[in-house]
Amino acid sequence: MSSLNKGIEKVEVTLKWDPSPSGTPATDLDLIAATYPVDAPHGRPAYLVHFDSRAPDGTITLNRDSRTGQGLGTDEAMTLELDRLSDDYGRVVVGVAIQQNAGRKTFGEVANTGVRISEGRSVLASEDLAAVAASTAATVGEFFRDGSGAWKFRKAVRGFDADPAEFAALMGSC
Repeated sequence: MSSLNKGIEKVEVTLKWDPSPSGTPATDLDLIAATYPVDAPHGRPAYLVHFDSRAPDGTITLNRDSRTGQGLGTDEAMTLELDRLSDDYGRVVVGVAIQQNAGRKTFGEVANTGVRISEGRSVLASEDLAAVAASTAATVGEFFRDGSGAWKFRKAVRGFDADPAEFAALMGSC
C-alpha cells in the first residue's frame, strides 16, 4: 500500500536473561515472529521466524541466538523491516518461548528476563515478563497495518502454557 504516512519502518526486538545456576541445565529462550496475511490476520501464520531462520524475503532476521543466556547484555536480537514487508501481510506478532528440553520451565523460574522493542532510539515497549511468570511462552507485541497501510504497534503481553511449536500455532489467535 502506498501512503504518505510512514508509520513504523524498522524495529529491533531484543531479549535477555541470566544463565541457569551452575550445575543445572541451560535455559534457552527464543524470539519468534509470526507473519499473517492481510486476509487472515488471526489465522495461521504465513511464515515464522525463529532460531536458525529468517523471512523468505529477508525482511525479518534473527541476528543473534543464544542457547544459554551467557554473555553481557542482549542474548537474542531480531530485526523487522516492516517498510519492506509485502502488502500481502497485515500483521506480525512477536513472542518469546522457553525451550522445554530439560523439563517444564516458566518465566518465573528464569532470572532477569527482559524484552525490548524499539524503533531507532524510541522504545516502543520494555517488558520483564513478570506479568506472565507462570507461562512457558508469551506474546509481547504486535505490528499491524492501519487503514492507510502504515505500520502501527500495540503492546500485547499474553502468556501461554505451550511448548514452542504449540505456541507458534496459537500466538496470533487473539
